[in-house]
Amino acid sequence: MDMTETFKALSNPTRLQILMWLKDPEANFPEQGGHPGVPDDLRGGVCVGSIRDKAGVSQSTASQYLDVLQRCGLLLSERHGKWTYFRRNEEAIAELARFVGDEL
Repeated sequence: MDMTETFKALSNPTRLQILMWLKDPEANFPEQGGHPGVPDDLRGGVCVGSIRDKAGVSQSTASQYLDVLQRCGLLLSERHGKWTYFRRNEEAIAELARFVGDEL
């Protein structure tokens, strides 16, 4: 994990908020799935459209924010047909927490 890139990703308030919302997706987003070919169990994944709506940003901005978070390893994605669902990468977040606790 590149900590510099991770901290850059977290320096944007909306990207940080997305990670916070995804900590408890059931409380922060409408029920997910329901599209043809999408499994009922999305393991906490939230579609881009739901994240975009909650963040109040355009589709392209939401996609860019999610891409930044995914490239630094904080998000995982799963594609089902034309829908992409994002969830937190808890292992990477734990690694970040260890780094902050041990190194800073």
